[in-house]
Amino acid sequence: MHASSLEAYTTLRLGGKAGAVTVASEPDEAVATVRSAARRGEPVLVLAGGSNVVIGDDGFPGTVLLLRTRGVKIVKRDSRGVLVRVAAGEPWDEFVATTLGDGLAGLEALSGIPGSAGATPIQNVGAYGTEVARTIEAVHVYDREADEVKELSLPECGFAYRSSVFKNNDRWLVLEVDFRLDDATVSAPVRYAELARQLGVEIGERVGADRVRETVLKLRASKGMVLDPEDLDTRSVGSFFTNPVLSAQQWAEVQDRLVDAGEPPSWPAPNGTVKVPAAWLIEKAGFAKGYAGRDGVAISSKHTLALTHRGGGSTEALLDLAREIRDGVRDRFGVVLHPEPVLVNCAL
Repeated sequence: MHASSLEAYTTLRLGGKAGAVTVASEPDEAVATVRSAARRGEPVLVLAGGSNVVIGDDGFPGTVLLLRTRGVKIVKRDSRGVLVRVAAGEPWDEFVATTLGDGLAGLEALSGIPGSAGATPIQNVGAYGTEVARTIEAVHVYDREADEVKELSLPECGFAYRSSVFKNNDRWLVLEVDFRLDDATVSAPVRYAELARQLGVEIGERVGADRVRETVLKLRASKGMVLDPEDLDTRSVGSFFTNPVLSAQQWAEVQDRLVDAGEPPSWPAPNGTVKVPAAWLIEKAGFAKGYAGRDGVAISSKHTLALTHRGGGSTEALLDLAREIRDGVRDRFGVVLHPEPVLVNCAL
């Protein structure tokens, strides 16, 4: 398929045209497409769910590979639990539902996240007190530099907060992901205060995994974070900014600048750092839910961290709104927010 608008392949419904679009329903097809493009010296953009990518108005000049691989299989059961292998193109929430239906726990708090299973290690996707790095055992990839398929172990994936060796790195094409799950219908310990409150339990308690999934789906829907074609608030990439992790000195400087803003929520992070909610900083810098930018873009009416495309807009308009928010938070608190999604052929 040649020159095609990329709007249809992203949850934002934004992005210019591609030089060419091709579909891979098998891992071998995906590898062959990438190899072929490399021989031609042509760039490749891999898209699956398109839920964590912002594509510029000029589109992408090379080949866009739509990853449509499918499949979930149990590789082995042992004393450490159950090893489950999922194809990179498998829709993430369908995979979570499948594992729970098979009596396997560990992914329930990550229910409702848009996108594909193969995208989750790239971003080290996380929500409600957990992240995929807690359950990933290995990631099967095509290494473009070595021109071979490899299995990367958990340490080799370099997982960090919303990051990994795969993020912003064209070397790796994720083909399959191995998750180590519990052979149980009881959830992993509940680690997130809001979720614990909704469940009526204490932090660290376990409840039925299905109940956690149901509660998380309701929480996400209330924030416009579950894809719904009828709800324009879900035309987003989820959280646009990561929660800043501040040094003790930066945290002290933020507190000095609070004045009448009140005490922000915060959590201790590694090495004496402090994690502060970006949503709180954005709101206190004067950007409320529903705050409108130009040309059909706005902050979600349900969640301050989501920047949405209401229709008829452009990527540049969305980025202008992101810049306005970033600069406003910097001017108010001296904290620089960083984007969470992958930016393709555009920049903040």
